[in-house]
Amino acid sequence: MLSQTSRSDAVLKRLLTLHPKKIDLALDRILRLLDDLGDPHLRLPPVIHVAGTNGKGSACAFARAMLEAQGLKVHVHTSPHLVRFHERIRIAGRLISEEALVSLLEEVEQVNQGREITFFEITGAAMFLAFARYPADVCVLEVGLGGKYDATNVVPNPAMTVIQPVGLDHREFLGDDLAGIAAEKAGIIKQGSPLVVGPQSEIAHDAILSQADRLGVTVFEFGQDFASRQEHGRMVYEDEIGLLDLPMPKLIGRHQIENAGVAIAALRHARRGWGEDAAVEKGLAQVEWPGRLQRLHKGPLIDYAPRGAEIWLDGGHNPHGAEVVSRAMADMEEHGERPLYLICAMLANKDAVGYLRAFNGLARHVVTLAIPGEAASLGAGALYDAARRAGLDAAPAEDLDDAMLQVTAWTRLGDNDVPPRILICGSLYLAGKVLAENS
Repeated sequence: MLSQTSRSDAVLKRLLTLHPKKIDLALDRILRLLDDLGDPHLRLPPVIHVAGTNGKGSACAFARAMLEAQGLKVHVHTSPHLVRFHERIRIAGRLISEEALVSLLEEVEQVNQGREITFFEITGAAMFLAFARYPADVCVLEVGLGGKYDATNVVPNPAMTVIQPVGLDHREFLGDDLAGIAAEKAGIIKQGSPLVVGPQSEIAHDAILSQADRLGVTVFEFGQDFASRQEHGRMVYEDEIGLLDLPMPKLIGRHQIENAGVAIAALRHARRGWGEDAAVEKGLAQVEWPGRLQRLHKGPLIDYAPRGAEIWLDGGHNPHGAEVVSRAMADMEEHGERPLYLICAMLANKDAVGYLRAFNGLARHVVTLAIPGEAASLGAGALYDAARRAGLDAAPAEDLDDAMLQVTAWTRLGDNDVPPRILICGSLYLAGKVLAENS
């Protein structure tokens, strides 16, 4: 007899076989299934829809924390998950239960009747069904990939749309044209729904604003209509409504101050009564977003680390993500000098050289490895070659334990030596493996 957990795994495995491609960007299949299910996507609480290349998950986490801090019930969809699929669907503040997930997946599977549909689309239909059946005050939806043809982009009138920083990623699906990628992300913009735009390059900014102008939507731009920054150890947010003097976010890094500012703007301008000052402050202190510059304090992996080492985990996997994390590492270095070592693994379809180049001059050494159990991973040797091309001293490792033992061997501490700072990085898949194995 299957355990409850293996029951959902079994259904999810079946759903992966319903389409020959992992990704096939279109809306016709999910709209057909949603119609057969009674259009649950049209029966949701007010929606905040968030797209972007980097920072969209963090913006969702901040928005959820601030909304829940003022007593609101919040549905949240994010992707991908780190350890279990259940992380993708949070119903009124709680992760979906195994029983509810299995029931929903089997229901949408039966209604679909074996017709061709991608995994993200059919599980997205299950998510919409769950959110329509359980009462909540707000629904926060993170785009999976792109925007215009993403399976979440079926909600006709969001209370707010958000586009976080746009960069080059998922090139096999979105291409190499930054303006085109930004235009694809801007496909979530809806006439009548306001738009918050996070920090953007000039090319992405122009593409997003061009679509917003065509639809005549109200736009709130980071750096123009609102801003967030660090001042004297505090976070300051300001817009036309007023200025907030706030504690620093629980999530680490200057980029998280920007992400928090985007979330505050989205709440304050989406609907009257959202984003109360006290709730914003409480949300900043309570926000959780695992695998994003997360410090690890305990677990088997820590036992292999050098005595007194700081160990950080981040799932960023593109050059822009590397830039913001390397900037955060540099900020840490200014406040407390420690030699930085990277333990890195990446998928084969990522820009490994571009990612690792962001740490040139900052990291003392990088240990490369393949993502455990992931067939699409770049090999440790190939990633070693990429690290060398990026100008970094490097060595391959067999697995995470071996990688940590190598770092330990390089940092044999004398009485006056400073313990190292170790960043495990390069992939959300790697972050998920670390969290699963180090719990």
